Amino acid sequence: MPQFDALLVCDCAGSMRLNPDALADAAGVPRERTRACSRLCTAELDAAREALGSGATLIACGQMAGLFHDLAAELGAEERLTCVDIRDRAGWTDAGDPTPKQAALLAEAALDAPPMPAMDVRSDGVCLVLAGARPEPALEAARLLAPSLSVTVIAEAAPDLAAPPEGFELALGRLRAARGALGGFEVTIDGFAPLDPAGRGAPRFGQPRDGARSGCDVIVDLRGGAPAFPAPDKRDGYVRVDPAEPGAAARAALEAGQLRGEFEKTLHIRFDPMLCAYSRARKPGCSRCLEVCPTGAIQPAGDAVSIDPMVCAGCGACAAVCPSGAASYDAPPVAHLFARLRTLASAWRAAAGPGGGAPRVLFHDAWGAEMIALSARFGRGLPADVIPVEVPEVEGVGHAELMAALGSGFAQALILAGPRTERAALAPQLALTRALLRGARSDEERAGLIEPADPDALEAALRAPAPPPHGAAPIMALGGRREVARLAVAALAGDPPPEPFALPAGAPYGAVEVNADACTLCLACVSLCPVGALGDNPDRPQLRFQEAACLQCGICAATCPESAITLVPRFDPRPQALSARVLHEEEPFECVECGKPFGVRSTIERIAARLEGKHWLYANPEAGRMIRMCDDCRVRAQFHARDNPFALGAPRRPRTTDDYLSADDED
Repeated sequence: MPQFDALLVCDCAGSMRLNPDALADAAGVPRERTRACSRLCTAELDAAREALGSGATLIACGQMAGLFHDLAAELGAEERLTCVDIRDRAGWTDAGDPTPKQAALLAEAALDAPPMPAMDVRSDGVCLVLAGARPEPALEAARLLAPSLSVTVIAEAAPDLAAPPEGFELALGRLRAARGALGGFEVTIDGFAPLDPAGRGAPRFGQPRDGARSGCDVIVDLRGGAPAFPAPDKRDGYVRVDPAEPGAAARAALEAGQLRGEFEKTLHIRFDPMLCAYSRARKPGCSRCLEVCPTGAIQPAGDAVSIDPMVCAGCGACAAVCPSGAASYDAPPVAHLFARLRTLASAWRAAAGPGGGAPRVLFHDAWGAEMIALSARFGRGLPADVIPVEVPEVEGVGHAELMAALGSGFAQALILAGPRTERAALAPQLALTRALLRGARSDEERAGLIEPADPDALEAALRAPAPPPHGAAPIMALGGRREVARLAVAALAGDPPPEPFALPAGAPYGAVEVNADACTLCLACVSLCPVGALGDNPDRPQLRFQEAACLQCGICAATCPESAITLVPRFDPRPQALSARVLHEEEPFECVECGKPFGVRSTIERIAARLEGKHWLYANPEAGRMIRMCDDCRVRAQFHARDNPFALGAPRRPRTTDDYLSADDED
C-alpha cells in the first residue's frame, strides 16, 4: 500500500461537504499534511504544485485528473501522483453524511493496483468490406478507407459501375464463415468472382467458385442482417454498421480507419488446463464456461478447453462460473477485488463509528460510471450509503464476489447492468447467490440486479427499501472464490450452522448419491474425479467423498458403468463437509489360500457363480478355486497346476565338457 505524504481535497466551489480530518485518517496521511481547497484546479493550483514537489500526493479529484497529471509531468513527479474521484461517487448526494463513503474511497485509492497482463497485436491495415444487396454504402466506405487501408470489397450483388473502381479491389461473393480477431481474421467466401478489368463496356466478373479463403486484419460489415460473429460489439477489428443508417459509410470508415498499427491487447483470463474439469478419458464433465462465453473464444481441447486470447473480450463470465478456478480473471485478479471490498467496508466502519450502520455496494462498469456521473451532476446522486465499485465487466461478478461483499460487511450487494451486459451469465449467478442467502438464514434481497434506463431510474432503484445490516462479523476474504463463498455463508448463518440446503440445478456445489445395490466399487469414478472429491481406502473396499471439494462436474456419473451415481446440487455449511465420509463400502473377500483380504466379497462371489464350472477355463475345481485367490496365490497355483497350458516342460540340461568328450569316444 503506497504511503502518501500529502492529501488535497476540494469541495468543488463549495458544492459538497468535506471532513478533512476524517479523510486524512482514512488515507493514512498526517492531518497537518492535508489541505482542504475550494478551487484546486484553478485559483489554488499552486497547492498541488507544492504538494507534488515535496512527495507522494493523493488528490481527491477525478474530473480534472488530466490537468494534475500534466502538472506532475511538468514537475517530473508522475509517479508521485494519485487521483481519485470522491465528488461524483460520494460528494454530490441529496441526503446523509458523505464522509464515511469518501473515507472508504480514499482508503481504496491507497491500494496497489496490480499490473495488467497484455500482448502486442499488429494490424497492417488489410481491410475486407462486406456488401449486401445494396452495395453502395460499402463502396462509399471503401473509397473513404482506400487512402489509409488496403481495401477489398466483397459484394453479394453486382454494383452498377461505369468503370472499375480505383483505390480498392472488388469481387462478388458471399461470406460463408469467418474466424479470428483484429490482425488475424480468416474468411471463407462462396461464389467468389473477382472483377475482370479488361475489355470495353461495363466491368465484368470472373467465373465464381466456392470455398475461396483469405486473411485480413479488419472486417467492415455493411451487409445488414445477421452479424458474422456472436456478440459482434465485443469482437476487436470487426466493424458492423447498418447500411440503412444515415451516414453509415462515414461511420464505418471513421471506426475502421483507426485500426492500423500496433495495439496492446489485455489478457483478461488466466487459464490452467490442469484444473479444468471439462472431461476425463473422453467422459463429459463441466461445460459451464462454454455455455456462457458470448464471443465463442472458448473451445473444447481434449480433456480441457482452450481460450483464444485474441477473441476473448474480457467479460469474465467464464471466471464467474468456473467451479475449479481453472479460468480466473486476471485483469485485475479476483484477489485484488476482494482486497478492495475489505478495504472499503473496514474504512466505512472506521469513519462511521459505532451505530453508523452498514454500506451497500454497487458493482458497475464504464457505462455505469457514466450513469453515476450524470446522476450526481444533474440529479440526486448516489445515496450516502451506496459505495460504487467499478469493474471491467459486470458479467465477471459472480456468486463468490457477491458473497464476499456481504461477508466483508456490506448490507447489500447490487449489480448495475447496462445495455451491453450479457444477462445469460448474470441470472444464474444471482439465483445461486440468493439460494445461498436463504440457506444461510439471511434475506435473499441482499443480492440484486438493477437495470435502469436513465439516471432517474437509477436513483429510484437505489432509494427503494433495502435490507438492514446483517450484524455478522466481517470475514477475511482470502483464498479462492469457493473458499471465500464458504466463509461468507458460514459468517452470515452464524452458530449453529444450518443443515445442508438445496441449490439450483447446475450449481458448482453439491453431493453425490450412490445406489448401493448397483455400485460394484469398481472405483472408476475415483480414478477420473478431477479434484479428488471421490476417493478410496487402500485397506478396505470403500468409496469416500469430500463434499466441499465436489464441483458437480458430472464426470463421475458419466463414468460409472452401472449408472449408480446421481448428482445432488446443495450446500453443506457444516465443518463435516470438509472431511471425507464413506458413501458405500462392502466386506473384502479373503484369499482361500493365504487369508489376505482382496477385492469385494460380493463381486468375487458373483464372478465365481458365473464362471465356476460354466467356462472351459474353470471347468475343474482347482481352476475354479483360483477365482477366490489373491494375485500372488493365483500365480503360484497356476504355475504348479496339473495340465498347466502355460507349462513348457523341464528345462534342458546344459551340456558340459564331459558330454562332448563322451560323444567323441563313441565316435
